[in-house]
Amino acid sequence: MSSQVEETLLALLSQVRETESISPNDVAKALDAENWQRELPKVRGVIIGLARQGRVDVLRKGKPVSPEGLKGVYRVRLAQVDVPAADDAD
Repeated sequence: MSSQVEETLLALLSQVRETESISPNDVAKALDAENWQRELPKVRGVIIGLARQGRVDVLRKGKPVSPEGLKGVYRVRLAQVDVPAADDAD
């Protein structure tokens, strides 16, 4: 089941701009529109695993946070790669 959660999560993230995020609720609702709340623990587990692998960023108030002890309101986006600005290349 976690592979289905991961596939759904990554599919939803591929549909938004690179810098945009989605709610875990969006993933849960895509998996089971009627009983989506039951899916949230699985979704959270997959998000934590992908965050530990560096594949996604967990966000609170738009800022990346550690996935450890994840509770409350958060969003997820594809991991951002830090690219130095042109001014920093000197």
